[in-house]
Amino acid sequence: MTATSVETLVYAYPPLLVLVAALLALILPRALGYAVGALSLFGVLAVSLLVPEGQHLTTTFLGFADVQPFFVDDFSRMIGTGIGFLGGMAVVYAYSCEASRRLLGLALFYVASCLGAAFAGDWLALVFMWELMAMTSTLLVWLHGDDAVRAGFRYALFHGIGGVLVLFAVTAHYAQTGTFAYEGGIAGGIPTVLAMVGIGVNVGFVGLHTWLPDTYPRPHIAASVFLSVFTTKTSAYVLYRAFPGDGDLALAYMGGLMAVYGATFALLQHDMRALLSYHIQAQVGYMVAGIGIASNLAVAGAMGHLFNNVLYKSLLFMAVGVIIYRTGEEDLYKLGGLWREMPLTAAAFGLGALSITAVPGFNGYISKGMILDAADPGYYGAPEYQALYYLLWLGAIGTFLSFIKLGYYAFLHGESDVQVADARPGQTVAMLSVGGACLLLGVWWQGFVDFLPLIEGTAFEYPGGESHLDPYSESHLIDSALLLGISVVGFALVRKPLSKLDLADPATVVYPVGYAVGRWSTLAVTELFAAVDRAAVSLVRSGYWVGNNPVLAVERATRGLPSWLVDLEETGRTDGGRPSTLSLRVTIGTSVLLITLVLTVVLALVL
Repeated sequence: MTATSVETLVYAYPPLLVLVAALLALILPRALGYAVGALSLFGVLAVSLLVPEGQHLTTTFLGFADVQPFFVDDFSRMIGTGIGFLGGMAVVYAYSCEASRRLLGLALFYVASCLGAAFAGDWLALVFMWELMAMTSTLLVWLHGDDAVRAGFRYALFHGIGGVLVLFAVTAHYAQTGTFAYEGGIAGGIPTVLAMVGIGVNVGFVGLHTWLPDTYPRPHIAASVFLSVFTTKTSAYVLYRAFPGDGDLALAYMGGLMAVYGATFALLQHDMRALLSYHIQAQVGYMVAGIGIASNLAVAGAMGHLFNNVLYKSLLFMAVGVIIYRTGEEDLYKLGGLWREMPLTAAAFGLGALSITAVPGFNGYISKGMILDAADPGYYGAPEYQALYYLLWLGAIGTFLSFIKLGYYAFLHGESDVQVADARPGQTVAMLSVGGACLLLGVWWQGFVDFLPLIEGTAFEYPGGESHLDPYSESHLIDSALLLGISVVGFALVRKPLSKLDLADPATVVYPVGYAVGRWSTLAVTELFAAVDRAAVSLVRSGYWVGNNPVLAVERATRGLPSWLVDLEETGRTDGGRPSTLSLRVTIGTSVLLITLVLTVVLALVL
């Protein structure tokens, strides 16, 4: 690169643009600070689209040369585009939600760290931004106070542990390979295990996911919009960077389990934001499955689903946030009939729900269909993915049921017993802009697919030959209609019993178990330290006393010996009175015998 292009990249470095805006947002008047924040993110959108592929910025960091904090390829360009567009809309939404300048500043710091992770060109730059992402998101949760503080501590513990594991993985990778380069993914062996678990925390592997429904329902509604899309989606992208190989069956099936588990527990929720949080796990499960399958179609579908999820998941959190903002109610079963009071919000929710459930004409239909086709042995999948295909189908049915439930109880069921205003202008602009993008990418699917990595101009082999994508083929539309029909009938059957269920997530056992382990391990460590401390102090005191009273020390040590061996006289302290005396009664022969016995024992132990 020329000097001019390097300077251009420095000034166009996306995290730097947003970081400057974050600092300005804290000191400028509120309206101006929000305007600067939105402009910085739309600037990120422009940089992501305009900087040529392959451009990179190389520097020295922490003593290591050739570190790349800024690298542009099809993957980072796609992530940057999604974060830039959605981030700008989220700022507009937050302004209309009367969020504070501090919330905006922290949210922008958080977005900047996510962008840093997305555009990082190697593991060292990535792990630095990964840790910043955990810290800034925790502060954003804590800012709201009340219940968010305790949830934030649990969130910090999860992400702290995950971050340490990723750091260890990168360190072990460097020790094995001598490089921080992404090429070839993370090194095998210990780095693979550490990276899988560490990244698994952030993407919500089953059993490591409880921070999602625990945290995201608690902060400010505007903070939930930011939090709901960036950590998990950035982490799914990093998962691909770590495991870009020939496929990982266990990883693919973990994705299928995530899709079913998340959709199942979403269906059981009363809290609207908790329901959406479980669906973060479910939708990321499709991405994990695609990364595990690892074919070009599967990876492209996973990245497309990542991009689409940034849009429709934030849209759903926006719509639910408006309901909470206007009614003050979080419990789904205490709402109803709001479509008459809030038609714009209902329309925005409808766009998001149709997208996440993969209805034809919306963006989720394209990307989820690509992943399903990549898993289906009847299309492009291998036979070992047959069960995975069924899991992904079950997850899709659960998703449909969840959003039929959410839309029914919030907007359609009964009459609203409150009169509330609809969304404010800024909220409406943000929601309908994001919803319009969801619709556009579903209709103009060819342009969307060409934007995805690994897929442009590619033909995909299947049992009958090879073909290009055709998401609106007759067979795909029949599958979609079947999915919709099963879901509608299923909801009619389970609606009443479902309203009476209130089952806790069994994975939350990690909280009491973690508390007990943490408490008792802390007590064990502190008590051990106290015992060692007491022993050390006692030893020092004894040594000091022996040094001042050597004869008395010998007397005390020999009091237990038989009278035929020693003859003690009454003694006093050596610092006054008659000096102590000690008379031995043993003969020279007895002394030699005792010394011989002691030496024999010592030699036996040594030899």
